[in-house]
Amino acid sequence: MTPAPDPTETRGRVAAALDRLDDLIRHVRWLVARYSPRVVRRAWVGAGHAINRSLPKGLLGRSLLIVVVPMLILLGVLTGVFMDRHWMLVTQRLSDAVAGSIVGLANISDNTALSDPLRDDVVNSAAKAMGLSVQILPTSEIGRVRRASSDIVHAMLADGIVKRTHMPFSIRDTSDGNRIEVRMIVHSGVLKVDFARSLAYAANWHFFLVWMVGTALFLVLVSLIFLRNQIRPIERLAAAADAFGRGRPVEGFAPSGAREVRQAAHAFIGMRRRLERQIEQRTTMLAGVGHDLKTILTRFRLGLALLPDGEETADLRSDVAEMEAMLEAYVDFARGDADETPQPLDVEATISDCLRQMAEPAGRTVHFAFTGDGALTLRPTAFRRLIANLIGNAVRYGRTAVWVTAERREGWLSVTIEDDGPGIPSDELEAVFRPFYRLDAARNQDVPGTGLGLAIARDVARSHGGDIELGPSPRGGLKATVRLPA
Repeated sequence: MTPAPDPTETRGRVAAALDRLDDLIRHVRWLVARYSPRVVRRAWVGAGHAINRSLPKGLLGRSLLIVVVPMLILLGVLTGVFMDRHWMLVTQRLSDAVAGSIVGLANISDNTALSDPLRDDVVNSAAKAMGLSVQILPTSEIGRVRRASSDIVHAMLADGIVKRTHMPFSIRDTSDGNRIEVRMIVHSGVLKVDFARSLAYAANWHFFLVWMVGTALFLVLVSLIFLRNQIRPIERLAAAADAFGRGRPVEGFAPSGAREVRQAAHAFIGMRRRLERQIEQRTTMLAGVGHDLKTILTRFRLGLALLPDGEETADLRSDVAEMEAMLEAYVDFARGDADETPQPLDVEATISDCLRQMAEPAGRTVHFAFTGDGALTLRPTAFRRLIANLIGNAVRYGRTAVWVTAERREGWLSVTIEDDGPGIPSDELEAVFRPFYRLDAARNQDVPGTGLGLAIARDVARSHGGDIELGPSPRGGLKATVRLPA
């Protein structure tokens, strides 16, 4: 037996805080709806409807949205901060370091105390150690003294050089775009420094984005797995409730998942047990009452059998037979067929058999058509009683013919039964489903019936997860439409 939920298990402070926050939001919405101008209210309602239409309808989609949207916002913020702060800072420091190296080489080249060969050796050695390529060119090779460029690396290099020296210089990219060339006027001519762009530029910034996107996708996948595991118990609970509502056995269902889902599952199991116990008690009581009443009616029959035949005894025998029929109808209605096990059933053959047994002996012309697969899993006795009650009404109140059309399509079985009788007034179409309710024309006791046929039929249809609707028939009488999930 599944253990009952612990009543002492509390929801916790977080849940209580969220409830208070929800109440606050609801109060704010109420204030906006009550005191804001009509234009604001309409815009508020329109925006709410638009958002509601665009949001996913399933719990899995909404849960993923709750997880993904904050993650995307976080990624956007981190990317912005990285691009605006970290990448710029790293690039600035790299450019500043390269600018310092270039100015250092320029200072060495501008030192007149060193001989030309020694100065060239020192400059080349220092440049090689710094990863730079250096040449001393004639003064005519300086080109433009300053070059205005929107390139971020050029701007940062220029700022770094300006902070360290007042020597004229120019900055430009090489033809392949992968290297930068800086020319600066020194004592011995023009110092040309050529270096890879990556020395002054944080070129590996995309690795950060790749790691962020990859991590985000992995986290979304993990969230999807966990959310799916949390939603699966809710789906099992819904399937169990649907099966129980249709009178099918609920096998292998056990509470699982989060605490709230387990509480709902325990509540469902308790409700199912109470309903089954109530049905069992009612069935037992009605069986006893039916047995006792049938015993009394049997004594009546025995007593009438000992009396001589006559008009009075014939009326009494008719009354006893009617009482037995009424008793059977009352017990069938009160007991129902909830304890009947659903089984595969040939719906087309069942309807055809009911028409053959009820409509043809009464001299009614039968028009029957079936479309689709007729193999369904239903409670056979209950379904037969449903169809028999509706066909019986059509035969009893119809004049010449009965039309039955059945169709299985898009997960539903639809059965339409029509007659050419007097029909039912539109204001009585729902009232006739009430137990023991009979129309004025049928309240004459000479007309057979107990007023339970339609009530039993609707009860059977709803126990299968469907329903019955009544309406006027183009044939001139009543049209009864049964819809059952297939």
